[in-house]
Parts: sequence; C-alpha cells; structure tokens
Amino acid sequence: MFDYIVDSHCHLDLIEQKGLAIENVIQNSQKNHVKILQTICTKISEIEKILAYTRLYDFIYASIGIHPCNVSEQPKISAEEIIKICEKYPKIIGIGETGLDYYHDKSAIELQKSSFLEHIKASQKNNLPIIIHSRDSDSDMMNILESEQKNQKFPALLHCFSSSKELARKALDLGIYISVSGIVTFKNAASLQEIVKFLPLEFLLVETDSPYLAPTPHRGESNQPAYTRHVVEFIAQLRGESVEKIIHQTTENFFKIFKKAKPL
Repeated sequence: MFDYIVDSHCHLDLIEQKGLAIENVIQNSQKNHVKILQTICTKISEIEKILAYTRLYDFIYASIGIHPCNVSEQPKISAEEIIKICEKYPKIIGIGETGLDYYHDKSAIELQKSSFLEHIKASQKNNLPIIIHSRDSDSDMMNILESEQKNQKFPALLHCFSSSKELARKALDLGIYISVSGIVTFKNAASLQEIVKFLPLEFLLVETDSPYLAPTPHRGESNQPAYTRHVVEFIAQLRGESVEKIIHQTTENFFKIFKKAKPL
C-alpha cells in the first residue's frame, strides 16, 4: 500500500525562476508526503539544467521533450536523438512534454504536429511514456492519438487535463492515462470535476504543473509540489473516497506507466 504522493509533473527550473529556493520547496514537499517528483523538460536546449535537479535527490526524475509552444524557437529533434539521450541518462523516465496547443499560437500548427510525431515515434521505439500537452486541439489530438496507437502502441499520459469529456473517453479507449492538476479545485472547473468523477481510478495520476495553477487554497501564489496534497484531498472529497485510497492508486499508477522510476 503506497502511503506517499507523487507529483508526476512539475517544473523545478521555473519554480526557481519564481524566486523559490529548491531546498525549501523539497522540504515542503516531503512534509506533505509528496515524496517523488518528475521535473519536466519543455526546451531540449535546457535538458542539462533539468537533469541537474535529478542529481540533487534520488527521488527526483526528469523527462525530455519540446513543449508545443516552444517548437518555433527550439532546434528540431528526431526520434533517434531523443532515444539516444534517454539511453544516456537513466533518470529520464518520460518523453515530453509535447503535444498540441492552439490557444497560444496557431501559426506553428504543422511544426507542432511534426514535433509531436517525432516524440511519439521515440515512445513507440523505446516504450517510455509520452507526456502530452493538449489545449484547444481536441479534434487533431484524438485523430493523431488514434492513428498512431493503431500504427504501433505506445504508453501515454494526458497531463494537466482540462479538455472535453470526449477526449477523456478517447484516451481511456486507447489505454492512455490522465493526470489532474490544481485546476480541479477551481470554482469554475465544474466540467472537469464531472470528468474526474467518472474517470476509472486505475487511469488517474496527480500533478501540480508548478509553478503554475496553484490549487485552492493557494490561488494566486506560485505553485509547488507540496500542493499536490490539495489536489489529492479534493479528488477524494469529489469522488466520495478516502484520501488514502486516492494516494495509493495514483502513486501505483505512476509506477505502472513510468516504469523506470523506483518506488521508495
């Protein structure tokens, strides 16, 4: 029975940029029983900075990828290059974040798609899970995921889910996990709350996406991994289940998908 929480998606580099000391962030995390963190890469050019955090503590892992909003400014990377870097660094446990974002910039849609597909190819070849960002792109996202899963299966996680029930159903049909952030605690998140009620617990993960999207009661603050606790507690109340059950299952799910991560 797992009795600790995993923040499956945070950005320690961006947390530091907000002026928070990493030592304090880690201490707060541990005090709140958030014992394992995955710090996420959004720019391939900064992978060394991301990996530096994994050397500080055994319980910090990393991903590698290019965020869809960064594809225009970052060098193109092939699936083969992603795989080589993953093989070199054992604490890289996921590929991403990658995906589609039509909210911030529609001028680079084709570039986003080609980058996304290279990340998917890497996942198909090395079986590391792909961490997917999807915003205002449900139709294209569903088409790509369905098509590529038919081509060759790959493990995947839709992170910081705030999309439609239709995309959630499609993800579940394809065996894709869904991660929920502090958004679920917001007063205006009724549609997401309804989705979280119906999600099979076996496909649910939790995260902060910190330093963004601090959950209630910390709205307006810089978010940090310790606040994953609030996400877990809110989901438990929302679903009418115990906090212990949500902690155990979401942590178990993390290790099911991120197989390179080691339980404590």
